Amino acid sequence: MIPRRLAPTLLESARLYPVVTLTGPRQSGKTTLCRALFSEHRYVSLETPDARAFAREDPRAFLQEHRDGVVIDEAQQVPTLFSWIQSEVDENPQPGRFVLTGSQHFGLSDQVAQTLAGRTAVHHLLPMTHDEVAQFADAPRSLNEVLFAGGYPRIFDRSIPPQRWLSDYVATWLQRDIRQVLQVNQLEAFDRFTRLLAGRTSAELNLSAVGADAGVSHNTIRSWCSLMETCFVVFRVNAWHGNLRKRLVKAPKLHFVDTGLACFLMGIRSPDELAHHPLRGALFESWVASERAKAAYNQGLSPRLSHLRASGGMEVDLLEESATVVRAFESKSGQTVVPSHAEHLKALLAQWDDHATLEPYLVHGGDTRRTVHGVRTLPWTELSTITCG
Repeated sequence: MIPRRLAPTLLESARLYPVVTLTGPRQSGKTTLCRALFSEHRYVSLETPDARAFAREDPRAFLQEHRDGVVIDEAQQVPTLFSWIQSEVDENPQPGRFVLTGSQHFGLSDQVAQTLAGRTAVHHLLPMTHDEVAQFADAPRSLNEVLFAGGYPRIFDRSIPPQRWLSDYVATWLQRDIRQVLQVNQLEAFDRFTRLLAGRTSAELNLSAVGADAGVSHNTIRSWCSLMETCFVVFRVNAWHGNLRKRLVKAPKLHFVDTGLACFLMGIRSPDELAHHPLRGALFESWVASERAKAAYNQGLSPRLSHLRASGGMEVDLLEESATVVRAFESKSGQTVVPSHAEHLKALLAQWDDHATLEPYLVHGGDTRRTVHGVRTLPWTELSTITCG
C-alpha cells in the first residue's frame, strides 16, 4: 500500500480518542488505509446484509463480539448502532477501540455529532495528493498527465486507464448514491448538471446561470451543489473578508476535488487533448486549490481557503489562512514565467494591512525558481513543500 499522508494524524487520534471516524468520497482509499493502520482490529462491513442485520437486531452482542477493537466500514448503514457505541465507550473509554468509516452524505456526520461528540476524532480522506500518486512506478509525470489522471487510488493501484475507471465510477455513483437521494426522473437532469458544473470549475458560482443551462430551478441547483459538496466531489472557496482598502466581490468559487473527474465530465479524453483545451488553466487552478485542501485535511485541520477579487481588477486565486500567516497563491499553468504574472500578488503586497504576514506564491507549470516583484515562483511539483497551518 502507498503510504497516505493522513496516516500519522489518524494514528495520533487513535491514541487520544476511543472512536476515530473517517469520511471521504467513495474509492478514496478509506477502507484500505484503516485496515492497514489498524491491522490488529477486526474488520466488518455493514454493506453486507448479514453483518448489517446482526448490528441492527442485536447491537449489544455485535459490540461485545468486537469490543477489543474493530474497523466498522459504512457505519452509517445502521444509525442506531451509534448510541450503543456511545454507551460502550462511556463505560470503557480506552483509546482507539472503534474506527468508523462511511459516507458523509448519508448522514454519518449528523449521527456522529448527535451521539459521539467529544468521543471521536473526525477526519476526511480525499483522493491522493500529487506526492502520494508519484510513489507509484507508472505514475503520471507531466502536468497534463497529472491533471488528466486525477488522484483516485485504484487507477494507479490497478493500472486502469483513467477514463475507463472514471466512466464506471460516475455510472456507479449516479446509480448507487444519487438515485437514493434524488427522484429517479431527475437523474438525466442531474447528469447534465454535473457536466455543466465541471466546465465551471474554479469559476465564481452563479446558481441562476447554472440552473438556466441545466433546465432546473435555482433552488434545485442550490440543493444539488450542496449534495456535490457533501459527496466530496466539489468544494467551495468563499470570498476573502479580511482587511483591504478596496470593495471586494463576495461570490464564492467552486472547485472540483479531483481534476481527473472534472476532465472526464468535460469530455476531455487524453492528456494531449488537455494540452490545448481552453479550460486547462481553470483545471490547474482547481488542482492547486485541491492540493492545499488535502494538505490541511491530512494534518487534521479544516482548510481555511478563500479567493479575492477587488474593484479595479485585482484578483488572487487562493488565500490560505493560519493564525499568523496568510499564503496567497496565483496559478499559471504555462511553463514560462513573466513579470506580469505576479502583478496581482504585487498589488496585494502593496495594499496588505492585515495583522498576519502575507506570503505570496506564483505556482506555475514549469520548473523556474526565482523571485518576481517580491513574489516567490514555485514549480507545480514543489507545491507540497509549503507547510500548512
